Amino acid sequence: MIGFFVFGCAVAIGLPFVAYPALLWLRATLSPCEIASAEIEPQVDLLIAAHDEIDSIEARLENALALDYPADRLTIWVASDGSTDGTVEAARRFESRGVRVLDLPRGGKAAALVAMVEASEAEVLALTDANSDWERGALRALVRPMADPQVGGVAGDQCYVPAESDEDGTAGERSYWSFDRMLKRWQSQAGNAISATGAIYAIRRSCFEPPPPDATDDFMISTGVIARGFRLVFSEEARAFEPPAEPNAGEFRRKVRITTRGLRAVWHRRALLNPARTGLYAFELAVHKLWRRLTWIPLAGLVLSTPAALFTGPIVSSLALGASALVLAGILAELRPSLARLRPFAVARYVVMVNAACALATWNSIRGHRVARWDTQRATAEASPVERVS
Repeated sequence: MIGFFVFGCAVAIGLPFVAYPALLWLRATLSPCEIASAEIEPQVDLLIAAHDEIDSIEARLENALALDYPADRLTIWVASDGSTDGTVEAARRFESRGVRVLDLPRGGKAAALVAMVEASEAEVLALTDANSDWERGALRALVRPMADPQVGGVAGDQCYVPAESDEDGTAGERSYWSFDRMLKRWQSQAGNAISATGAIYAIRRSCFEPPPPDATDDFMISTGVIARGFRLVFSEEARAFEPPAEPNAGEFRRKVRITTRGLRAVWHRRALLNPARTGLYAFELAVHKLWRRLTWIPLAGLVLSTPAALFTGPIVSSLALGASALVLAGILAELRPSLARLRPFAVARYVVMVNAACALATWNSIRGHRVARWDTQRATAEASPVERVS
């Protein structure tokens, strides 16, 4: 009996991380969906929502103004979401160079995005984070696939600033995003990318739907493309760089916040889980955005079954011991940060941290706990959010 349980847990973990990528690769390789890309220059509104981003907003605007795109075809917008640190004043210094600034009361990022969309009028909306750094040709690469009338949105490639070594403890998160980039490439070739990341993406204005305040805005906005019957594709040439999250307590809170909002977003988009409506995408969405976030359950099952599995066959005991070793290595790396400088321990720490965050986010979802607003405090890397929930 314990053998069936262990194998069941292993299969539950292996489906989203092994079987799904393999099947996705086969689909993308054997029957790829072509994209009729071309060099086009549609009118674009670049939208930046900012809350207390004084440390990054000037560099972000300089980067946006330096993009290789005709100035008369691009309008850059900044919406300050109740900033009190001088973000508005810093952004307004760029108004003479064509940047448009909205000084809004605190209402959350979703409200700031909606305000910019309502004030702007370009046919293409490009969205980005206040701390992203786009390559000079990123916007051209982002709009190129929109020459295909079936493409309603394009997800860019979020990259991390290259690390000088693995000793910064971010190898785990870098490895995850490398895996995610590979999946996005295959998803796009198979039909649709699952969603976009907030650092860099673009959609047709006709596909925009105001995101609810308690859900991940980049997921909600980008999947609105699919909800309207268009394709959401991935452009690996459209690159944006951000620093990875530093390994600290704030990183865990950030993961809980993102996952809680992500699960809520899937609930809002539950109609896309209907295969009669979205075909293969329904299966991909279920595996990628739901099943992966619930693998903490079979992982915990493997660890808890280890004492009993030791008296079973070598395969069963190896599976259970492997899971236990992974969790133990992750815990040790958390307790001894020096160990996180070693790639195997950094990856194990990241896996354990993400699964713990998913467990707490699942509990948040069950009890109706929603994250609508939070305050971002940036250091050299990522935020340590102080959540305000409703």
